[in-house]
Amino acid sequence: MRQGLIHLYTGDGKGKTTAALGLLLRAYGSGMRVVLAQFFKGRDTGELHAIEKLPGVTVLRYTQEFAFYPFASEEQKAEMHRQNNLILIEAFRFATEDLCDLLILDEICAAYQYGAVDAEMTDKLIMHKPSGLELVLTGRNAPPHFMEAADYVTEFMKRKHPYDNGTLAREGVEY
Repeated sequence: MRQGLIHLYTGDGKGKTTAALGLLLRAYGSGMRVVLAQFFKGRDTGELHAIEKLPGVTVLRYTQEFAFYPFASEEQKAEMHRQNNLILIEAFRFATEDLCDLLILDEICAAYQYGAVDAEMTDKLIMHKPSGLELVLTGRNAPPHFMEAADYVTEFMKRKHPYDNGTLAREGVEY
């Protein structure tokens, strides 16, 4: 059995999810079983349409789009927390029942930092992941213990971004 490692893509720059999706493609192309678990994401995105064409790739994500967590109503936050935990439970099952070789927890850092996902289960998955599982964590403001647990830590640093000048997210580029 090969040794699986932990990858952490963090920082305030663009490209964390894009890097994780690049690894998804590489793993899939090498015959690995892949699961993409997305937290805080319910918007229709271009990558979903591409991933749909990859038989056997499992995607776990919200069933609806919500406001950005800090600006969401208490009712929306409660629903986001509920859905995040459902996604995490299913991702945990895939990992611990040896149903995937690569598990991507996209935006897990933000969900964890906002308290919008079960911290104990998240820590258990990261700290006690199955030895053959390749695990990818993404999101801004990674907790220090995520960095400590990771074998790869890549920090994306924003130097300049069109959003700072009022340019909204563009289909096919940011989503």
